[in-house]
Amino acid sequence: MVQRIVVIFSIVLFFSCGSKKDGITPKKTTLVESVYASALVQPDSLYEVYSSVAGILDTQFVNEGDTVTKGQQLFQIFNKMPDLNRENAKLSLQQAKEDYSGNAAVLAGLQKELQTAQLKFQNDSVNFMRQQRLWEQKIGSQAEFEAKKLNYEASANTLEQLKNQYLRTQSDLQNRVRQADNNYRSAIVNTKDFTLTSKINGRVYAVYRNEGEIITAQQPLASVGSSDVFIVDLLVDEVDIVKLEIGQKVLITLDAYTDTLFEGKVAKIYPKKDERTQTFKVEAVFERAPKVLYPGLAGEANIIISEKENTLTIPLEYLTEDNQVETDDGLREVITGKRNIDEVEIISGIDATTKIYRPEQ
Repeated sequence: MVQRIVVIFSIVLFFSCGSKKDGITPKKTTLVESVYASALVQPDSLYEVYSSVAGILDTQFVNEGDTVTKGQQLFQIFNKMPDLNRENAKLSLQQAKEDYSGNAAVLAGLQKELQTAQLKFQNDSVNFMRQQRLWEQKIGSQAEFEAKKLNYEASANTLEQLKNQYLRTQSDLQNRVRQADNNYRSAIVNTKDFTLTSKINGRVYAVYRNEGEIITAQQPLASVGSSDVFIVDLLVDEVDIVKLEIGQKVLITLDAYTDTLFEGKVAKIYPKKDERTQTFKVEAVFERAPKVLYPGLAGEANIIISEKENTLTIPLEYLTEDNQVETDDGLREVITGKRNIDEVEIISGIDATTKIYRPEQ
């Protein structure tokens, strides 16, 4: 009989303890408000190498993982036409210079004609002036006077025409030299376009094409970026982007470093939204980067937008949808402030001594 009473008492006590809810009191802490973002590590100054001309990939000077310096050759594209065009342009330039100032220059012939015309004009001018003075003194015949005058005017016209022809020819030849020089320079540039060089000091992270393949201007040949400076690409939801500013602190975790929290700061905010993902791109830089990093390392980040010290907070799970908390006196409405994914600030309604309980689901 005694044993039966003990068993019944134990069962009652068990259900009594199990039904009693555990309560907590609000605590004062530093409330951190942050914005979540996915993170992807990329080298700084990363760019794709494109050829501005089409052809065949003749020579590959670098491989994936190689370090390169600015101006170092990466690839050589083969196409015979630019070399032929350059040689033709060079010949045209030489011919234009020869025509302008060479031994058989066109201007030299015109210069001699001009000198001859100048001498004839001077001679005809002297004869005309002499005959004019004689005619004024009624010496000589009118026919002689008219003949000298006609020779003088014809010489003047011939001299003027030769002067104009000389100036026009000189200008045309100068323009031909300039045009030929421009064509030659353009041909040299086009030839250089077939040798692709690095734009930065960095590392080759990927090579997409092999020797012997046909190259077009729409296909990248390689990916080159900084070898020692890395940035973190963050994708931020459109509802949070307005909260971000340059210089804000960023806490970064990488899958490759599971036990380490890295600090960084917001360096750049891209203004255009990706319509496909409905996110904005943000760049962050490490305050102290890990020694070993590779492009494409993924992780997560929290961008700190505010920190409020000595703040009265409760866990979010203790707050109902109607902004109420369950106390010993029943449900009590509270006024809330800032919040993060775990906690919410309590402005009024309860204090640090109020015991609260998790709402029943």
